[in-house]
Amino acid sequence: MTPHHTAAPARRSAPRGGRPAVTWEQARATARDAVQPLPAATLEPAEALGHALAAPLAARTDLPPFDTSAMDGWAVAGPGPWRLEDRTLLAGTRPAPLRPGAAAPIATGARLPAGATAVLRREHGATDPATGTLHVRSAAPGATPGTDIRVQGHECRTGDPLLPAGATVTPAVLGLAAAAGHDRLRVHRRPTVELLVLGDELLTSGLPGDGRVRDALGPLLPPWLHALGAEVTGHHRVPDAAAPLTEAVRRSSADVVVTTGSTAAGPVDFLHRALRANGAELLVDSVAVRPGHPMLLAALPGTGSRPARHLVGLPGNPLAAVAGLVTLAAPLLGRLGGRTPDGPHRARAAAALPGHPADTRLVPVRRAENGVTPLPYDGPAMLRGLARADHLAVLPPGGATEGEYVTVLPLPSG
Repeated sequence: MTPHHTAAPARRSAPRGGRPAVTWEQARATARDAVQPLPAATLEPAEALGHALAAPLAARTDLPPFDTSAMDGWAVAGPGPWRLEDRTLLAGTRPAPLRPGAAAPIATGARLPAGATAVLRREHGATDPATGTLHVRSAAPGATPGTDIRVQGHECRTGDPLLPAGATVTPAVLGLAAAAGHDRLRVHRRPTVELLVLGDELLTSGLPGDGRVRDALGPLLPPWLHALGAEVTGHHRVPDAAAPLTEAVRRSSADVVVTTGSTAAGPVDFLHRALRANGAELLVDSVAVRPGHPMLLAALPGTGSRPARHLVGLPGNPLAAVAGLVTLAAPLLGRLGGRTPDGPHRARAAAALPGHPADTRLVPVRRAENGVTPLPYDGPAMLRGLARADHLAVLPPGGATEGEYVTVLPLPSG
């Protein structure tokens, strides 16, 4: 059910129906155009992490909201030396005005009093307890107007757009939203995914033997799907038989069902039969890409109150499954989650990148200052090269020569 050969034929293959495989670019576009973003919801910031903004994020206040001190030191009014006032200006208070020619100790982040013209850093000033005055240390810079003041509205003004709709809510976005006055965020719901791992030969523990191999995709796919914006609501083993696969697809309530293996025409490849039994429409049935060409995408009809769903069929070989993931699942889940797609990333080939004679080829690479370098162990059943990679290079038919620029897909880092 889950083949583990490493060689790929040189000719372009066709799916079961004999139709030509679609190009890698066509497959990606079909997956993205097959769906619309899921409905939006207003969530608490902690709940919104990882979701995509459903509306632009605008500032609800000036940032900073008032003039503040950028350093510990003294707020000063006019040129020195200055008379020291008997008070300390701390964050979280609204200070009384500072009289001309006066100075008061101030903490970083504290609101500047009216009348203050600059902040003199602590290391640049010296006090004379006998006279109660402050002066600039010898050879230190002075306190010209505006020095070390964070001016109100320097980062943004009320109403300024901060982030567009479609931006992913990261920890930094949560901080920005809070600073800009937001208590809740309008975001798209994360698409739900149910993962069905197929193959009677797969082991979940111990060493391979007696014709059985370890399941590599069960550990690999859930965190990768999460990185693509999905919420994995189920992860199940399904035996190599038509009836249990048909039933597993039928009963799933997830937005997207992801299967591993059974996409080709082998003796225990029952996915096409299960899709027909569920009234599915095949949107993609084989892609001209290596590895992973027998991947597929299907639309599952809605029944009663259950809306229409989609199924992404990944090949069973590990690197081929990853190819299916980035080709079909990534654009589908990105669109469902309302995420703005990343623009194409381009990188220079630091060495020749061999390609397939007729199809697009996805190759694990590492990116360095001089460009991307291919990694060994890149066969369809191998993960050793992928484990060292930080990108997949997207190679046109024939590959790329040293110095040529190619499209690269960043891989999840954790």
